Amino acid sequence: MSGQNREDVRIGAIVDIVMKEDQKTGKLTRGAVAEILTNSQFHPHGIKVRLKSGEVGRVQNIII
Repeated sequence: MSGQNREDVRIGAIVDIVMKEDQKTGKLTRGAVAEILTNSQFHPHGIKVRLKSGEVGRVQNIII
């Protein structure tokens, strides 16, 4: 499932994100969502979240 719709992203969900510094390479970071930072219901590049590890990025895939 893609991470473009805010309603699909839940606190505690395991997701793959791309951080700002990794956008050119496409390197993904996996973790659990601690906070949803995007207010709009849809974002074409993915909903921005903060992981429990503190990393911030846009959701590319929702694992669980």
